[in-house]
Amino acid sequence: MSGVLHASGSTLGRCMCIITGASKGFGRALAHLVLHYLKPGSVLLLVARSRPLLQQLKEDLLQSLKDMEEMTIFCTVADLSTKEGIEDTVAMARQQSLKEIDHVLLINNAASLGDISPFENFIELERVNSYLAFNVSSVLALTAGVLQAFPPRAGLQWSVVNCSSMFAVQAWPSWVLYCTAKAARDMMFRVLAVENPNVKVLSYAPGPMDTEMQEDIRRLTGIQCHLHPCRDSAAKLMRLLLDNAFVTGCHVDFFDL
Repeated sequence: MSGVLHASGSTLGRCMCIITGASKGFGRALAHLVLHYLKPGSVLLLVARSRPLLQQLKEDLLQSLKDMEEMTIFCTVADLSTKEGIEDTVAMARQQSLKEIDHVLLINNAASLGDISPFENFIELERVNSYLAFNVSSVLALTAGVLQAFPPRAGLQWSVVNCSSMFAVQAWPSWVLYCTAKAARDMMFRVLAVENPNVKVLSYAPGPMDTEMQEDIRRLTGIQCHLHPCRDSAAKLMRLLLDNAFVTGCHVDFFDL
């Protein structure tokens, strides 16, 4: 998909950009794209569980930075389903809080598919809680922690992206965990939007993409659909962020753009 981004002068400013689930798929595509819309002095914080994949991503991005100055890339290896993973990520962000940035952008991309199984099979509380801890609770705790690390001040723009799904608004048989988590996340960020007018909030459903999760869906369900390259969906999200014309707290789908 070409030509979706607007004027070449558009930028995200001198930005602290945090991307979770950055090591592959949609998060990786976002990291490659966002890099070109950050002003010198920006910080890109990449968060994922795989150290080798994060390190490879960082090396690839540094190759793209050959002609760019004053850009810092950090990698945080963290399991965001754990207290330690949240604390490590917030601590790394907090270390940058004294830098002269004018925009904080947090992209909550990390998520998992979970078990695809009929409703009545979920009788084990620990099984349900484990899924929700990673896909809902950790997102709330991480976002709250980063908000505290970068409190409101004159000249600071705040943006939060929730990587959502059509399943946040559409029920589907045997997808109770995934649908519940995505719906909860959408409502979570709607609350943030009405509570804190200093934060611009977007729930973006990136559409069916060519990712490992889609491979799992095909294997487990036999469902097949036309898949879009991650970079195409990342470009649409970037256009939304650069234009900054969306209503805070809204849900926008890939196919709406």
